[in-house]
Amino acid sequence: MSLDAVLSRIDTDLTTSIDRLMEFLRIPSISTDPAFKENVDKAADWLVNDLKSIGISAEKQETPGHPMVVGHVGEGNEGPHVLFYGHYDVQPVDPLELWNRDPFDPALEDTAHGQVIRGRGSSDDKGQLMTFVEACRAWKAVHGSLPCRITFFFEGEEESGSPSLVPFLEENKAELQADLALVCDTSMVSRGVPSIASQLRGMLKDEFTIIGPRIDLHSGHYGGPGLNPLRELSRIVASFYDEDTGRVAVDGFYEGVHEVPAEQLRQWQNCGFDEAEYLNSVGYSEPHGEKGYSTLEQQWARPTLEVNGLWGGYNGAGSKTVIPSEAHCKITCRLVGDMDPDALRNRIRKHVEDRLSSDAKVVWDNDLEGSPASVMNLNRPEFEAARGALSDEWDREAVFTGMGGSIPVVGYFNSVLGLDSMLVGYANDDDAIHSPNEKYDVKSFHKGIRSWARILDALTRK
Repeated sequence: MSLDAVLSRIDTDLTTSIDRLMEFLRIPSISTDPAFKENVDKAADWLVNDLKSIGISAEKQETPGHPMVVGHVGEGNEGPHVLFYGHYDVQPVDPLELWNRDPFDPALEDTAHGQVIRGRGSSDDKGQLMTFVEACRAWKAVHGSLPCRITFFFEGEEESGSPSLVPFLEENKAELQADLALVCDTSMVSRGVPSIASQLRGMLKDEFTIIGPRIDLHSGHYGGPGLNPLRELSRIVASFYDEDTGRVAVDGFYEGVHEVPAEQLRQWQNCGFDEAEYLNSVGYSEPHGEKGYSTLEQQWARPTLEVNGLWGGYNGAGSKTVIPSEAHCKITCRLVGDMDPDALRNRIRKHVEDRLSSDAKVVWDNDLEGSPASVMNLNRPEFEAARGALSDEWDREAVFTGMGGSIPVVGYFNSVLGLDSMLVGYANDDDAIHSPNEKYDVKSFHKGIRSWARILDALTRK
């Protein structure tokens, strides 16, 4: 099958493809707000109709929450069977007054980096989702069929915690089986640098309360002999860290952490990442993580323990001479490698409990969950095939990157469906996802479509 003809068709149809995306973006599919439920349904229907228009057998499948869209094409084809995942729901638009235009009235705008598509969902994730659909549309138009078997799986709850996702995967294991999952909900490490995410950090959340006296106390009556929970909490939080090395000082914290392979480090060092710009853009002059590791290593490949909230005592105007009865702390950990969130939670709790003073006790929130890191199987030949295809399209070496955040669906694909995932996205860091004035570069949309066409070709030829 001729790839050049498909690429040419993508170029010719770009304006029509953008118009189609604009129509999709006009649907305010905000999943977290019940007021937009009908619009989430409308977006699902739009996708079903669009997939059917290119000969894909598709349907909207209901869940207790928002629907999933599932489509199939190419049954009986030789070669691989891929499952493509994206989500069609979007974030709320608040604060609305910070938008320069109606978030659901998308438009093309000229910027210093070229033309962009401005509107909620343009980058996260409708624009990214449609790069794959448009690649399939062009391939079908040129060849009359697609090069391999494809299952399309579009979620409507990603931005609201995916409460229906795992039950849906478990109930539909047979229908969603494939050889490899393709996920387009990520970004490029630097503008114009094609990227495949090779690892995602996991997450552990916890919260605890230090309790001292049974009531708030007058600091004149009990200041001195009284145990102050805020002081107790401050001492314990400080003990989490070794200030000389930047490492977490919890015993056993680094169990399951692995060093980055040399070839991957080489790619990271030559990926065009601007450390000064990354730090200066938020007011930093230097990195503050583990010493001996680059900023990218700290962000992608090293675990963290962050204090997200500390409170207690009097916080109103003026002064109140009080020793509070309680002090509170919220923490999160980003996990890498083979770190076990349950074992780590126990280690952190032991660290706190071992350091409590007499007359102090700790109460833990037991309703918080944790999830391990996801590490992609780069030994699979599909990854190098895709990297070559991306390098050809973007005219520079594609890189295997890490990601500081988490994409839970990747872990669920592995644990529930037994699927490895390949994450390829074309967003840029300045796309303002989840923020006012979200955008997606037209170049990202155009070359994203061409990239998927090249990847499909490479996967069927490997």
